[in-house]
Amino acid sequence: MPASKWWARTHEVPGAPRARGFAVTREEWTQAAEDVAAAGGRLISLWTARGADDPSSAAVYAAYWIEAGLLLTELAMAPEEADAPYPGLETLFPSASRMQRAAFELYRVRSTDPDQRPWLHHARADYDFVRVEGEGVHEIAVGPVHAGTIEPGHFRFSVVGEKVLRLEERFGYAHKGIEKRFTELPILEGNRLAARVSGDSAVAFSWAYCQALEGMAGCLVPYRALWLRALCLELERIANHLGDLGALGNDAGFAFALAQFSRIKEELLRETENALGQRYLLAAIVPGGTRVDVSPQAADALAGRVAWVMGEVSELRGIFDDHSGLRDRFTGAGILSPTLATRLGALGLAARASGQSLDARVDLPCKPYDELPPVKVVRTEGDVAARVAVRFDELVESCRLVRSILAALPAGPHVAATRTPESGAFGVGFIEGWRGPVFVALEAGPGGSIRRCHPHDPSWQNWPAIEHAILGNIVPDFPLINKSFNLSYSGADL
Repeated sequence: MPASKWWARTHEVPGAPRARGFAVTREEWTQAAEDVAAAGGRLISLWTARGADDPSSAAVYAAYWIEAGLLLTELAMAPEEADAPYPGLETLFPSASRMQRAAFELYRVRSTDPDQRPWLHHARADYDFVRVEGEGVHEIAVGPVHAGTIEPGHFRFSVVGEKVLRLEERFGYAHKGIEKRFTELPILEGNRLAARVSGDSAVAFSWAYCQALEGMAGCLVPYRALWLRALCLELERIANHLGDLGALGNDAGFAFALAQFSRIKEELLRETENALGQRYLLAAIVPGGTRVDVSPQAADALAGRVAWVMGEVSELRGIFDDHSGLRDRFTGAGILSPTLATRLGALGLAARASGQSLDARVDLPCKPYDELPPVKVVRTEGDVAARVAVRFDELVESCRLVRSILAALPAGPHVAATRTPESGAFGVGFIEGWRGPVFVALEAGPGGSIRRCHPHDPSWQNWPAIEHAILGNIVPDFPLINKSFNLSYSGADL
C-alpha cells in the first residue's frame, strides 16, 4: 500500500500543520513503516507509553515525515500483549534502534530489535562495543568526560595508526529525567521545561510545545505573535551559526575566526536582549504567543544590527574561502554522501549539506513561514566544507528573514489567553530549529496536568551519521568533523 493510501485513513491531529494519525495493528505497524520507507519518507520520532489507567497496558508511537505531511501511527497493546516485543523498525530506519533502546529503558516496552544493550544503565560494566579484529588494530576510548566544558558522551575508535576503521558512540550520560519531570508540571507551564530540553534550541522546542498545546486547546494565536516567534527562531539560528563558524575555524587552527565570530555573536546577543529582554530566548515563547513585544525603536535597532552582521559575515566568508589552510582541512573531511544520508534518515543542516532538500519551514510551513518562505540551502558534497557553506548561506538567509519580519510586523496583541485542554487531548508540534526539525508529542492529563510529553531532537537521527562520516579519516580530524555536525547530547539523553 503506498504511503498516500495510509493517509486516507487518518484523522487530524491538533497542533503542527498537516499532522494526521491513525491506530494500527501489529501487522499494519510494520507495513506502514515499509511503505513510508519505500516512498522516501523520514522517521521523525518513535516513543512509547504505559496506559494512564492501567500501567500493564502500553502503546508505541511513530511519527513520519512524508510528502503529504506528518503521519503518526499508534500501536496499542493490551495487558496480555504489553510484555510481548513489538516489531522493531531498525531495518527500515536505522535511527530507530537507539530510540527503541531508550524507550525500553524508560518505559520497559521492548521491541524485537536484536540490539538490547542498555541505554541509560551505565553501571553495567559489560557493555558490548563492536570489536574490530585484525593486525595492528587498537582502540582509543574518548570520554564521557572531555577536556572542554561540554556535555558527556563516549566515543570508541577502532584504528590502525591514526586511520579510523570504526567509531561507536555511547550516550545517556546526560539523562536528567525530562519526560518524567514534564508529568510533574501544569500543562500551561510545560513550555519552560521544553525550552531546556536542549538549551541551544530553546525557541524551537518551546514553540513546538506551545504549538501542540494551542492546537489541543483551540487557541487562536495572534497574528503578530506568530511573526514574533519567527523572529525569535531566526535569531536563535543566527546566533548558533555564528558560534559554530568560529569554533570550526578554531578547530582547524584558525583562532582568528573564533575571536571574530565571537565578537559578532556578542553584539547580536546584546541587541537581542535590548529588543526581547534575554540574550538567549529561553522564555520568549509562551502559550498563546510571546512573553514580550518589540517596540518600534528596538525593531529598528535590531534590524540595523542584523544588517551589520551580514556585512561582517560576508567579509569573513571571503577570508575563509581564501585561506588555503582552512580549505585543506575542510574539503573532503568527514564526508556523508547523499546516498548514505538518505539511508540513515539524516535531518536538518547536516542533511541539507548532503543533498537532502528538507526544511520544514518550506515543506510543512506553519505561519508565518507560508508568507515569507526561506530559500532552501542545499549542497551535495557532504563534507565539512559543505556543512560550513550551508551555515554561511543559512546565516545570511536568516538575516534577510529577520529584516523582512521586522519591516512587516503586523499590528495587534502579542499574546492571547490559552485555556487548559481537556484530559486525554493529544497534539503535536513540529518546528524547524537551527539544527533540524524538533518534534513534541503532548497528552493532557486531568486537572491541567501533563500525562505524557515526548520531545525529540534531530540529533537522534544524525549521531549515527557521524559514525560513518569519520571512517577513513584520521583521529585528529574527529573534533573538526564532530563540530561540523554539532549535535546535541542533551537532546538525545532525555
